[in-house]
Amino acid sequence: MEIRPASNFDDVRTLVGPKRPDANVCWCLSYRIPSKQNLAMRGLERGEFVRDLCSRQTAPGVLAYDGGDVVGWAAVAPRADTTFARNRKIPHIDDQPVWSLWCVRVRPGFRKRGIAAPLIAGAVDFARDHGAPVIEAYPVDNGNDRVNMTMAYVGTRKMFEQAGFEKAADTTSVIDGFPRIIMRRAL
Repeated sequence: MEIRPASNFDDVRTLVGPKRPDANVCWCLSYRIPSKQNLAMRGLERGEFVRDLCSRQTAPGVLAYDGGDVVGWAAVAPRADTTFARNRKIPHIDDQPVWSLWCVRVRPGFRKRGIAAPLIAGAVDFARDHGAPVIEAYPVDNGNDRVNMTMAYVGTRKMFEQAGFEKAADTTSVIDGFPRIIMRRAL
């Protein structure tokens, strides 16, 4: 498994883009840009916005490769550059310049192969390499209950505990009926 910065737009599109380029899918922008901008952006404009993100000096996340196949995506960025900077349901614990890790996605056909763990580790390394003192994730605290695949992108408490994160706080955010928590890892 190789983890690389997400600077290849075609590979990012494979993981988070739509089957039809004009479709209005997330493109992993929901937490990256203000809600008003996210709702106003339509079809091809969404992909072009992500293309621009991929061309910037700091990539919008990391990608996992298994051989020549792109198999996973993790969105990671400074919290100040995301909607988590202003999110009323997910509190700030302190004033550290935290990086946020909010989406972990493994391609269908490659799931259940242990890709999420190196993907999270790669996101942690990416944040550390860019000077982050701490990284946060906002997974669901689902116990042993199954999480709907549509909402599984946020990850689970167990997944992040296995990656060395610790629970730092509760939130008032809920996804798929499960409470979200703040998990942190000092870098």
